[in-house]
Amino acid sequence: MAKEKRSFYGTGRRKGSVAKVTLTPGTGKITVNGRDVREYMPYDVLVMDLKQPLVVTNNETTFDVDASVSGGGFSGQTGAIRLGITRALLEYDAGNEANEDSYRKILKANGFVTRDPRVKERKKYGLKAARRAPQFSKR
Repeated sequence: MAKEKRSFYGTGRRKGSVAKVTLTPGTGKITVNGRDVREYMPYDVLVMDLKQPLVVTNNETTFDVDASVSGGGFSGQTGAIRLGITRALLEYDAGNEANEDSYRKILKANGFVTRDPRVKERKKYGLKAARRAPQFSKR
C-alpha cells in the first residue's frame, strides 16, 4: 500500500508579518509567495535562518515548503516562516509524542517553538518617535 501524500500546515507570526506554511513530502524545494526562496529573500543569512527548523530535525530534503507571507519586512517575514515551518513539523510529528527524539524537544531546545513577542512600540504624543523627545533648547 502506497503512503499517502499528506500536507502539514503551520501559521507563524513575527513583528508585522503573518506566514501560512504548507509542508508536503518532497525534495526540499522552498517557495515563498510563488517564487523560489533565494529569489525572494535578498540575503543568504535570512534563507539560512528560515531553514533552521528543517536542519535541526534532519528534514532538509524530506519536505517541500510552500509559504504565503504578507506584511512586515524581510527579517519579520523570515521569522514568521520559520515559526510556521516549526508548527507544521510539530503537526507532522504529533503521533510521536512519547518518542524520546520527538521534534518538539529538539525544536524547543533551539528556541523555535516560542513566538517572538517583540513588536514596534507605538509613537506617543509630544514625542518624535516612541521614546525620542524633541531636542531641548535652553534659549
